[in-house]
Amino acid sequence: CTAVILIKKQDRVQNMKKKRRWLAVLLLLLLGTGQTGLARHPYAKKAVVQTVTQNTEETAAAPDMGLTAVSSVLMEASTGTVLYEKNADQRLSPASITKIMTIVLIFDALEQGKITLTDRVTTSAYAASMGGSQVFLEEGEVQDVETLIKCIVVASGNDASVAMAEYLSGSETAFVEKMNERAAELGMENTHFEDCCGLTDSDGHYTSARDVAIMSRELTVHYPQIHTYSTIWMDTITHETARGSSEFGLANTNKLLKQYSYATGLKTGSTSKAKYCVSATAEKDGVELIAVVLAAADYKVRFQEAKQLLEYGFANCSLYEDEDAKREPLPLLPVTAGKKEQVELRYAEPFSWLATGEQNPEQVERRLVLPEEIEAPLAEGDTVGTLEYWYGEQIIGSVPVQAAEAVERAGYVQYLQQIFLLYCPE
Repeated sequence: CTAVILIKKQDRVQNMKKKRRWLAVLLLLLLGTGQTGLARHPYAKKAVVQTVTQNTEETAAAPDMGLTAVSSVLMEASTGTVLYEKNADQRLSPASITKIMTIVLIFDALEQGKITLTDRVTTSAYAASMGGSQVFLEEGEVQDVETLIKCIVVASGNDASVAMAEYLSGSETAFVEKMNERAAELGMENTHFEDCCGLTDSDGHYTSARDVAIMSRELTVHYPQIHTYSTIWMDTITHETARGSSEFGLANTNKLLKQYSYATGLKTGSTSKAKYCVSATAEKDGVELIAVVLAAADYKVRFQEAKQLLEYGFANCSLYEDEDAKREPLPLLPVTAGKKEQVELRYAEPFSWLATGEQNPEQVERRLVLPEEIEAPLAEGDTVGTLEYWYGEQIIGSVPVQAAEAVERAGYVQYLQQIFLLYCPE
């Protein structure tokens, strides 16, 4: 009798296993239905918000500083925040400040590998004929790209600017077209160039203080190596011509380098039409500022008012910077319908915010917003959440949170393995 009972129990166990296997197959068929789409999926409806710690007052309006130049702007470089402006969008002649855009295009070409610092550039008769500020290049004279950059940045050489424009684009006219295209890309709405050096007195050659700050920011933020050249006080170049070899001294036109200890550049300009202009950069305690002064009465005023703007900025702002090293490690995010059950995450980029007036960067709060789970497929770099930054009740910015790896959608084999592990563990 006992043997009969044991046999019946074994039969029931076998029948149960068979039923589980048939159930596994049935589930597999059901899960496989409609499983051909590979579209990316948005956040799950329910999100988990994690808070890490951080009050906002509106930035106080900048005071009247009694500046006499026609137009001026003070901008923080990393965020593009404008801290002060006066007639910021008025169209004015920029004189040699024009060369900032010329330098931007030179560094663009270097970054893209179109030219190198050691390329040899031959001066044309047209380039050698430039008046105004020059380094006295002669027709047929050959200089390398780096030397010509020094001539443009330090000594504001018109002849060097045209020589580089011709080298990059074949003619100054073609190069100026690219300058205007680049200005449009940067959103410089009140700018139009007609030459590459600012020597012209044409009414069709103009920019604004805001636009100068924008192109100065493009140069200094994306090509910080510019400061290697813009901080040179004095240097020499060697002319090699048919008359032999001779040295020529370069002296920086930006006297703020000696007058203001935090100065790092950038470019001066003056003509009878433009009067006296400067785009001055300076850095202190990790904050980089750009002070633009256009149409000042004399060269002393442009430097004095640029310095006044910079000192105001450094006294009234501080920078909040958040990078991976300062952030909490990201959790693994559960994945459904994927070949992996979890995906590693990463922050897309660093974050910076400019605190002004009484704002305290230490009161910035981070909030990590992620779905509870996300559905495969995922490609590396897909945005799956955000890291928000709050100051009091105001969101001041955010950074995307991305998948750090790809996760393919599970196929029949993976589903079968998962189901059999679930229902048939042995």
